[in-house]
Amino acid sequence: MAATTHTVTNQAPPLVGYDVFASDRALTEGVERHLAPGLLDAAQEQLSALGRGAGSAQAQAWGAQANENPPKLHTHDRYGNRIDEVEFHPAWHRLLGKAVTSGLTNAWGTPGGHVRRAAGFLVWTQAEAGNGCPVSMTHAAVPALRTDPALAAEWEPLLTSEVYEQGLRPASLKAGVLFGMGMTEKQGGSDVRANTTRAEPVGGDGEYLLTGHKWFCSAPMCDGFLVLAQAAGGLTCFLVPRVLEDGTRNVFRIQRLKEKLGNRSNASSEVEFDGTWARRVGEEGRGVRTIIEMVAATRLDCVIGSAGLMRQSVAQAIHHSAYRSAFGGLLIDKPLMRNVLADLALESEAATTLALRLAAAYDTDTDEERAFLRLAVPTAKYWVTKRCTPTVAEALECLGGNGYVEEWGMPRLLRESPLNSIWEGSGNVQALDVLRVLRGSPHASGRRGSEPQALNAFLQEVGRARGADHRLDAAIKGLLTELADLEGIEARARRLVERMALVLQGSLLVRWAPPEVADAFCASRLGRDWGTAFGTLPHTLDLASIVKRARAVV
Repeated sequence: MAATTHTVTNQAPPLVGYDVFASDRALTEGVERHLAPGLLDAAQEQLSALGRGAGSAQAQAWGAQANENPPKLHTHDRYGNRIDEVEFHPAWHRLLGKAVTSGLTNAWGTPGGHVRRAAGFLVWTQAEAGNGCPVSMTHAAVPALRTDPALAAEWEPLLTSEVYEQGLRPASLKAGVLFGMGMTEKQGGSDVRANTTRAEPVGGDGEYLLTGHKWFCSAPMCDGFLVLAQAAGGLTCFLVPRVLEDGTRNVFRIQRLKEKLGNRSNASSEVEFDGTWARRVGEEGRGVRTIIEMVAATRLDCVIGSAGLMRQSVAQAIHHSAYRSAFGGLLIDKPLMRNVLADLALESEAATTLALRLAAAYDTDTDEERAFLRLAVPTAKYWVTKRCTPTVAEALECLGGNGYVEEWGMPRLLRESPLNSIWEGSGNVQALDVLRVLRGSPHASGRRGSEPQALNAFLQEVGRARGADHRLDAAIKGLLTELADLEGIEARARRLVERMALVLQGSLLVRWAPPEVADAFCASRLGRDWGTAFGTLPHTLDLASIVKRARAVV
């Protein structure tokens, strides 16, 4: 029987059936900026194909299904044999398979590979963020394994393969593999030097047996894991395969899966090792130095992933406002809502621009760029991931009550939004890492450069926009004053790193963004003509152009 009480009107249509990549001007312009002309056409074609997939009804359904049907742990089979397997919903495998076949684990050694992959990771995160965890760790394992040429020769072709094969089998029988990482333990958390997992050598070819545990081990159905354990020579990095070459299961006891706030499609587990076979990666006692390249790459993915979450939430807010009428007109045309949307768009574009600049530094791979990354990555990881949650929350509010309802998708984005600020080192860890570089600590230095090279490279980067905006110039001067005085710096480390991030973002936008975007960012974030909530930009700015630029057109 037809409803007679009312007719549904004034509801925005779903944001579906669009190209997530091509509709994001900040992203497409960044790819054009950082890729060589000879690489651009092929990359744009590939990214648009992925963008159309991410914006499709099918991918949106997969994302919902994977989160509504979280992974299930099976410790034993029906006969009582220990199997330690995690069952995922078919939608998870479709999402992860699309990520792998789209090259999101294959960037190293490919011209422009990091920029192309970063753009793709940002796009696919908007379909579903949980599958980004194994994708990120697989991508990031490559530089750590390269410290051992024999291991790299064996594993790198499988890690960078664009073939997804689910299921536990010996790696030699698979066309592609995925990797995870296990660093933290109950007693230490981010203080990995407090780890108690022991490694005892067996044989003379870098083979060890591990005894201990890992408190957070995500994506436990990966084919291999890089873990830290205490050997005779100190904290050391090891490769732990899930299945040994003879086909037997390695000892990898999954105790339970975490009940997380968000990221529910992805399994995060607690595991125990008891005579677990492992191969040493790098020298004994140099575990942190060995795995630090992997950590740096996953930290960058935290930045990219947060930029993707921000972009999707802002796109949803603007889309809703473009169709929803209230008080005599469309929301998008109301001055106050326009201010909110423009403010959100600034935050999103600044995050995207910074993420692609860091990816481009990986592609360039000069001494100067490596030094720049050593400061810029923890700085960006601290700031961009911190800005993700308030951005998503404000975007959700733009949809009113609809935004708070699960089937509209915004609650899932909000639950996901704090994750990247916690994983791979929380805010304090990132701020302290920046301080270690500034002080030239041997613990923090290494391949990516240390002070003064890192600081010089960072200042040269922001200095490239000097003279273009008086508010940026003043902010750079203030930053130099802070950097000149490191007395008592730990207590004000967050303040310092925040300023470094804002100055870096401002510099990039002044150089590359449209004038209205750079003007608004410098006025609010650097000139302090801004409130403490979104929607408090100076009313004299060209807010309509900023919103128009950020709108995803179906």
